[in-house]
Amino acid sequence: MKYILIIGDGMADDPIVMLKNKTPLQYAKKPTIDALAKAGKVGTVKTIPEDLEAGSDTAILSIFGCDPRTCYAGRAPLEAADYDIDMKPGDVAMRCNLISLDDSPFYISMRKLESHNGGGLTGDEADALIEWLFYDSPIAGMLYHDGMVIHPGHSFRNIVVIEQGEDKIRNLVLTPPHDHIGEKVDTLMPCGNPYSERIKNIIAQAAELLAAHPINELRKAEGKLPANAVWFWAPGTAKELPKFKDMYGMDGAIISAVPLCRGIGKLIGLERIDVEGANGELDTNYEGKADAALEQLKKYDFVTVHVEAPDECTHNGDLMGKIESIQNIDSMVVKRIKDGLDAAGEDYRMLILSDHKTLMETQGHAHGVVPYVFYDGRVSSGQGLTYDEKSAASGEYIDDGTKLLKMLLEK
Repeated sequence: MKYILIIGDGMADDPIVMLKNKTPLQYAKKPTIDALAKAGKVGTVKTIPEDLEAGSDTAILSIFGCDPRTCYAGRAPLEAADYDIDMKPGDVAMRCNLISLDDSPFYISMRKLESHNGGGLTGDEADALIEWLFYDSPIAGMLYHDGMVIHPGHSFRNIVVIEQGEDKIRNLVLTPPHDHIGEKVDTLMPCGNPYSERIKNIIAQAAELLAAHPINELRKAEGKLPANAVWFWAPGTAKELPKFKDMYGMDGAIISAVPLCRGIGKLIGLERIDVEGANGELDTNYEGKADAALEQLKKYDFVTVHVEAPDECTHNGDLMGKIESIQNIDSMVVKRIKDGLDAAGEDYRMLILSDHKTLMETQGHAHGVVPYVFYDGRVSSGQGLTYDEKSAASGEYIDDGTKLLKMLLEK
């Protein structure tokens, strides 16, 4: 028996007027997923406890069976695992995003946040900007004095580690940038303890320096948003997670372009599979992920495929992109995996869900239940439901996301 978990990050949403009060999942053409839903079991699940922040970190921990109320100690340490960063007790990791602020001449706190990902910055450009800032710019000495060591992520996502920095983040409040697109940063700035003033100073000086960098001058000339600021958030300390094999009695693999998901996978003992062209954006290599999953299912009984594109499109305010990404997941991931397993004559069970809601209205994450579908190739439940928020509301409600994999794996 083969078991497949497919996570469409942020697919779930609320009804949208432009879509005649349908959600993107209702509006999108997804014949394969809907066929699995009609033959399978559809319902809703709460992946994130109400007292925790809504996001992929808490949601995906929950989906893998790790209670985020006891296992979660910050997002950045989970990502640090993917970077093979060896964090010692007392060390702190923070996310360091390259972001885009508007070009207004005002002091940084009066400027607006235009993009949480530096206008989609990736690759060598991203590494060049972040390495210059931390190693060669006029504030490199300040960053070094503060004990900040940068680990470039080859994208807008980077990790900063502060050795023995646990005291510095106590009561520190850092805001996720993707939840505040279009807002002035005055109310989003670090606060909560004395160290917040140091971070605010770094952010302000970095914005002045990055605005004049040749890479950003070229991006503006090409009509692109400049990656003209940095943003620190998601601080935390290292924490050990329960192992997948101890929980479920099997090994497996994870396929994702997102360091957070790969880091969680590594910490619970799943093998990380890299796919060329997988980038977490709308133009990610969907088919490559599906082919990698089929290949890994020859080795393992469990594989998970995570697709970030719906979430990123929502954060960018791209409604048509969100719909397209859902359709791509259907036609290029789910159908390709299903067809491959059917052709091989494999018995399999598949779980498809959105890890959390990401709302077009706010361009941010939100609490609330999300739809799931369980499909077992050996049986047909005859429920006849489609896969979307409204249809799933008439199915079974699961009050705790940590129960999902036990149900998928028939434990």
